[in-house]
Amino acid sequence: MERALPHESETRFLVYTGTGTDLIFNHGIELPGFSSFPLLEKPDTRAVLAGQMADLVAFSGEVGLGCILDAPTWTANRDRAAPLGYAPERLDAVNKDAVALMEEVRQASGRQDVLVSACIGPRYDPYADIPPMTAEDARTYHSAQMASLAGTSVDMVTAYTFNRLSEAVGCVQAAADHGLPIVLSFVVETDGRLADGTSLTTAIDHVDQETGATPLFFMVNCAHPSHFANALTAHPRLRGIVVNASKCSHAELDEADTLDEGDPDELGAEVADQMRRNPAITVFGGCCGTDMRHLRSMAREVLQK
Repeated sequence: MERALPHESETRFLVYTGTGTDLIFNHGIELPGFSSFPLLEKPDTRAVLAGQMADLVAFSGEVGLGCILDAPTWTANRDRAAPLGYAPERLDAVNKDAVALMEEVRQASGRQDVLVSACIGPRYDPYADIPPMTAEDARTYHSAQMASLAGTSVDMVTAYTFNRLSEAVGCVQAAADHGLPIVLSFVVETDGRLADGTSLTTAIDHVDQETGATPLFFMVNCAHPSHFANALTAHPRLRGIVVNASKCSHAELDEADTLDEGDPDELGAEVADQMRRNPAITVFGGCCGTDMRHLRSMAREVLQK
């Protein structure tokens, strides 16, 4: 069954990618390598993953928003899964199983405005001190995960927290090779730029130029609204913001041993303000440090505009 995707609809969609910090700090669940996909293999933690998305579905329905269920596959690629004991065959199975769980949550809702996406993360941590991949190497590397997802019920895949242009280009190309619609989400620093200093507008235009404008649209995630408030410039191809609760830099967050949950009310107001300034944005939600309090605040403020 084909569903209208965010760029094809006037519906606004709520998304929640902050499940990792929620699992660690609010549920007391350890994530090896900050990976949530191993939780699929234990009934108790699998139920927690399903419950997080079921809460998102229930709330979005109450307030008249669509929602996107992101399968917990952000680190389910070869180099990040191998240290956890996942050989290629097992990794292929867990990618498929992650989507199947999201599909169960969607089917239980009976709604047409619930989309299933699979998270695609960079090969390594986006802040790892490693040389950038070439676009062709990235295309080959990400092809393995795309192949696992191509036969599933995903409506799209979403590449989150990419901050190297060559890997972003290759990932987009890999999705196209397997017939998967893809959304590309950049992560920016406190100055609203990628880690190498590239502006968000330049990054979007570069990927579009190198891929023939293949991405459905672009997003920003894993940054506080104050970090990119002056960087969005109403770019028509940027349609989503998925924000951190904290105003801290990524380096500061990596060293933190307590959760900085910020101010949910203030965060909601800032998200709504960015959506007013950038009318193309119709996808919004929470990333690191957020929970349902933050999502409720965002929805309340956005729906008032």
